Amino acid sequence: MTTPPLPRSLLNLSSSFISRSYRSVIDTDLLSALQSFFSRSYRSVIDTDLLSALQSELKHEKSSNHFQEHQGGSLGDFVVDWDAPQSQDVVLRRRYGLGEEITVSALLGPPHHEENDSLPRHALMKVCITKPSLSNVLQFDCGIFGQGVSSSVFKILSAYYLRSPDCAGASVYRGPLYSSLDPELQKAFKEYLISRGITVDFTNFLLLHLHKKEQDQYVNWLHNLETAIVKDGGGTSGESD
Repeated sequence: MTTPPLPRSLLNLSSSFISRSYRSVIDTDLLSALQSFFSRSYRSVIDTDLLSALQSELKHEKSSNHFQEHQGGSLGDFVVDWDAPQSQDVVLRRRYGLGEEITVSALLGPPHHEENDSLPRHALMKVCITKPSLSNVLQFDCGIFGQGVSSSVFKILSAYYLRSPDCAGASVYRGPLYSSLDPELQKAFKEYLISRGITVDFTNFLLLHLHKKEQDQYVNWLHNLETAIVKDGGGTSGESD
């Protein structure tokens, strides 16, 4: 038995339906491709702008000598015990007299805006003094403050007596409020630290070194960002210096 042919009208309808469906698929693919293209183009413009700004900042920082006029100071008898490139702090040590060990740790404090200080930040300094065969520790928390471009001054903020390095809990009595001490006693404490090497030369060195250290870390951070943007397809790295 022979199957009768499909009516021409039905064939025409099927052909039209297939044609529209095909165009719909093509239009959808084209729209998706265009959206992807414009999205990539937009990201590329944003990344290129960021890369350009980073390279401009790098060039500026490398060509600037922020601390050219500042006096460098001296370590005196201290030696550097810790100064990792990625760390914010430094640790220095020295021996004094009959075996006393003086340990100094320091890092930069928050930014400030004082007219008589040409450096943007103070330094926070901790001085710990131990004597041979004794476990107790004298600890002084200090601030180093710049004075113009050629000098600095340190101030003792607190003075602690610890029975041992392990007895530093919050509940342990460390001493009175330092500002409440007799001015003559405060002066004597400062002279005590000066005699152990915490001189103007030393604080000048420490304050300037910490600022240079932070500057190097900032330039390195810009370099790392530039590398990350370039590897992400944001552009081609150009000369920054």
